[in-house]
Amino acid sequence: MDVKAKTRAGWDWLRGPEPWTRRMLATDLAVGGVLAVLGLGVDELSDGSGPRMLAGSVVVVALTLMRRRLPGTALVVASAVGALLPGTFFITPLLAWSAGRRIVGVGRAVAAFALAFVAAVGASVADQSAQMQPVLVIVFSTLMFLAMIVMPGLASRYWSQRRTLLRALHERNGQLLRERAMVAGQARLRERQRIAQDMHDSLGHQLALISVHTGALEVDPELTGRQREAVGVLRQASVAAMHELREVVGILRDGVEAPAPVEEAQPAARGVAGIPGVVEAARGSGTDVRLTTSGQPRPLVAACDHAAYRIVQEALTNAYKHAPGAPIAVELRYEDDSLVVEIANGPAAGPADPGVVSGGQGLTGLRERARLVGGMVHAGATEGGGFRVAGVLPYGTEPAGVEDVADDFGQRAHAQTHAPAGEQPMDWAAVDKELAVRVRSRTGGVAVGCGIAFAAVVLLVIVLGAGVVLLVDSAGDAMIGRDEYDAVHVGESEQSVRDRLPSGESFMTAGAVRKGPARPPGSECLALLAEESSGSWGTDLVFRFCFQDGKLVDKQVYEVKQ
Repeated sequence: MDVKAKTRAGWDWLRGPEPWTRRMLATDLAVGGVLAVLGLGVDELSDGSGPRMLAGSVVVVALTLMRRRLPGTALVVASAVGALLPGTFFITPLLAWSAGRRIVGVGRAVAAFALAFVAAVGASVADQSAQMQPVLVIVFSTLMFLAMIVMPGLASRYWSQRRTLLRALHERNGQLLRERAMVAGQARLRERQRIAQDMHDSLGHQLALISVHTGALEVDPELTGRQREAVGVLRQASVAAMHELREVVGILRDGVEAPAPVEEAQPAARGVAGIPGVVEAARGSGTDVRLTTSGQPRPLVAACDHAAYRIVQEALTNAYKHAPGAPIAVELRYEDDSLVVEIANGPAAGPADPGVVSGGQGLTGLRERARLVGGMVHAGATEGGGFRVAGVLPYGTEPAGVEDVADDFGQRAHAQTHAPAGEQPMDWAAVDKELAVRVRSRTGGVAVGCGIAFAAVVLLVIVLGAGVVLLVDSAGDAMIGRDEYDAVHVGESEQSVRDRLPSGESFMTAGAVRKGPARPPGSECLALLAEESSGSWGTDLVFRFCFQDGKLVDKQVYEVKQ
């Protein structure tokens, strides 16, 4: 394996299971750089050397890149080197957040955080035991660990689990929608097949008998020409009804129209072009029917064309049933934006046949058919005692009112019609239920958030209290009075001077040795702060003692900026 392949393999391993894009890499490098710069300030306060600052910056950037692939390891390493490299202080919350989010399993997460706690406390005790009491170091390290690592880790884990739960709920909701759609489709298909079979077995048999008997009656020599013509009309109507029944059965079974054989095809289409044929058939049966057309004929889309045909057909059928013998006027008006189909009949010449079968759904079906194509149908009695049916159908293809149509499960047709390709339609009922669940569970979420906030406040108070204790203890190791400074004389032994003075190992005196006058060559100096105020705002009064060859060789008093 060449160097390039090894580099590629190492890069893939470092990237981990998550897709690591160039944007994410740039973001991680930028975050690592900012944290490294902040860490340089911490190193400067702790009087760090140049190599330690460089090492801290490198470790910060490396841990920022490792947190995706090895979140637990990065957290433990940062906790262990935090005492030796103060520049890694600001990266620990980020590593804790990543560890809480990415470590799979509660046991592994607890083990990683426990190991990080042991490493952090152990490193702090080893580094600060000479300056502070070990018990105080352990207490302060524990509080800092809780504030800087445990709290971000818990918040990250809670957020990650909540996000995972919501994603699982969304996926499950989508799966349930798909399964429900499949079940509904199968139920519809079974019902359509049952209806198609019933229609084929019952209506098909009756229409076939009508066609056979009328065919035989048509060649009866005892019939007059007028009667033979009427029987021919009946036979043609039965044959046309059989063709339409075959198409309807095909649609119910397969969802598509079943094409009729060429030799049995109807002479006129089931559209506006077929309306004259329907009128002619009605006129041939002895009904006074007139057809008028006005305006410039324009083509209609297939759905509108078929709707116009069905409106005329249903209106004529109603006139036959309820007003036998009344004259009927059929009018087609091509207006600027729509086709108006109007069928009006006069008052009935006699009482309607009580044996006429009527389902009462014809006009309702016409209204629904027209509405689905963006039109409308009006039906009502006229002043002269007749009846009028008028339909307005657009020329275009834009449907109107589809969004108000609900399917068998209460889902709106608008969502299914306008859903993007490849996406499931939105189940608004399920969304409403989910929102209701969220409202009911808001109390629990608020309780968890309040608990975390309360724990954070308590922890902050504890950390502040421990900080005050540490500050008081550090002040005792870093401050002396003017009388103590004057009591020390140049030439005294180093041991006797150090026995009378504090150790000076405190963050309060960090960098104070280098900021004063030039030190004697080869000497080792001790800087302490004065208990008295320097007299000017923003400056501290420093007492410096320099030792060489076991004796005090120089002492200075100077001011440094805070």
